[in-house]
Amino acid sequence: MVYSGIAREPPMTPTTAATIDDLYRVDGKAELIGGRIVPIMPSGYRHGLVGGHIYEAIAAYARANRRGVALPDGIGFVVPELSSGRESFSPDVAYYTGPVPADVEDFLPGPPALAVEVRSKGDYGPAAEAEMAQKRADYFEAGTAVVWDADPRAEAIRVYTASAPDRPTEYGRGQSAEAEPVMPGWRLSVDAVLA
Repeated sequence: MVYSGIAREPPMTPTTAATIDDLYRVDGKAELIGGRIVPIMPSGYRHGLVGGHIYEAIAAYARANRRGVALPDGIGFVVPELSSGRESFSPDVAYYTGPVPADVEDFLPGPPALAVEVRSKGDYGPAAEAEMAQKRADYFEAGTAVVWDADPRAEAIRVYTASAPDRPTEYGRGQSAEAEPVMPGWRLSVDAVLA
């Protein structure tokens, strides 16, 4: 910019990092990462069906075992700031075994035990793979024990665990995915998820 004929830098406007309180005021799904509100785009039909099938199966397990709760898309989980700067998650489906907040309209305090991320149309390619790998690392740093990468295009569910975060077990058609050690003995048919 030029002021009085002298080239100068424009005046700096102070920026303030977003907080969890700011996240509460966001319309739609978003996460707080590095002091920024990061919106998550709506997903398509197949994504919704796959997430719904997984949610229904986890909910049945939670009811039958009277332990934990299944949560659908759009629920916020608040965690202490991670090394990446992340302070919240909003997985597509979750199984949560932690405490319920005193105000049940608040986000959940802590990470899900199982986080399910269902791939959408834009979740393919090198940049998307890097983002998903970082999010899995964040989940594990926060204390999540198992992360599912449900991939409708590949017709597969990749199960990542905190004990082997870079060595997923992949389940395809004709197989059943698991969530050990979070949900002992539970299995979910990949065919049923993709139906």
